[in-house]
Amino acid sequence: MSSTREGQSMSAEPSPQSPWQAATITRIEKRTPRVTSFWFQPSRPFAHLAGQHVDIRLTAPDGYQARRSYSIASAPEAGAAVELAIERLDDGEVSPFFHDVAAVGDEIELRGPLGGHFIWEDSGPILLVGGGSGVVPLMAMVRHRTLRNMAVPVALVFSARIWDEVIFRDELIGLDDRLDGFNLVLTLTREPARRPSDYSRRVDARMMAQAVERLPKAPRLAYVCGSNAFVSAAADALIGAGVPAEIIRTERYGV
Repeated sequence: MSSTREGQSMSAEPSPQSPWQAATITRIEKRTPRVTSFWFQPSRPFAHLAGQHVDIRLTAPDGYQARRSYSIASAPEAGAAVELAIERLDDGEVSPFFHDVAAVGDEIELRGPLGGHFIWEDSGPILLVGGGSGVVPLMAMVRHRTLRNMAVPVALVFSARIWDEVIFRDELIGLDDRLDGFNLVLTLTREPARRPSDYSRRVDARMMAQAVERLPKAPRLAYVCGSNAFVSAAADALIGAGVPAEIIRTERYGV
């Protein structure tokens, strides 16, 4: 089991092929009370892989710079504009700007794509486990599978505190209803489940075992993304459910 960058709160080292460039905000959409999606059109468009991320840099009038990494939510097939779902952190240096100030037409500095470990692989079955905004790179993977009409069996376990904080909720439930080979498992930690197949507790080994049972055979890969605490708990739960540690890939953010 291995991990890469520290997700939404730290920058990864860029590759030499990823210089800073200007990107224009072309669309803004509220996802939950604390998460908003922003679409960025890079001045030099790039191809990315499902699961990768970009760096965003803001520069104040006095020259002070703040930089954060954000996972790409859009599928590689969705076009040149990349979607970033940004969660508002009240004590953050970057997210309040986007939620309170940024507008369509603004130019932002961006570089990427970054990351080569936490990326989709076409062979499966695949188990995805996300906590809060950790679902973002997993959403890129789900969208990639959907747009490519892949037959790879996928189960997504998504943990949120309450129903209104389930990012991409309507889209995910719609995919769960109509796509063969895709199974969505929602678990709410602070209120009762809304669907009969969902849970009302934190992730645990029994939940992971039941998620594995939704796949036609044992997963070839398991991807886990979320806060440090969530990733540790989810990875332990997967191992407790019999998933080999060597097939678990993790992406974590926070401290």
